[in-house]
Amino acid sequence: MAIVDLHNEGTSIGYGKSGIIVRNNQRSIPGGKSLNVTGFDPTVIPEGHVIIRETATGDFKPMPVTGAAYAALPAGHTYAGINVAEIRTAKPFAGISYECTVNRVASKYPTAPIEAAIKAALPNIHFLED
Repeated sequence: MAIVDLHNEGTSIGYGKSGIIVRNNQRSIPGGKSLNVTGFDPTVIPEGHVIIRETATGDFKPMPVTGAAYAALPAGHTYAGINVAEIRTAKPFAGISYECTVNRVASKYPTAPIEAAIKAALPNIHFLED
């Protein structure tokens, strides 16, 4: 008789700031979205990461990063929201908030350079710091 172990080993992901970045999450996309992570090199998409949407396909994606900063918004994309929990790129099932408060100091990637553009697209995203 074959025996299969259905237990998944627990693992820790991220960089230790879960739960303090996205605060006051008021509205999210119902059911979340599966992200297209093609070309996104990090293995973890952190809580508070900016999520974008490709206008031609409707695909949701993590905002590209270069080193320790966000890259430029790719052509043909718009800001869609904020990732509400750390997730692995191997299983990119994201909760995406479009009305919340983001702790900019705790975010893995600095948001200051793109906050005005995010605010123009998503006026109910607020960036604060403790």
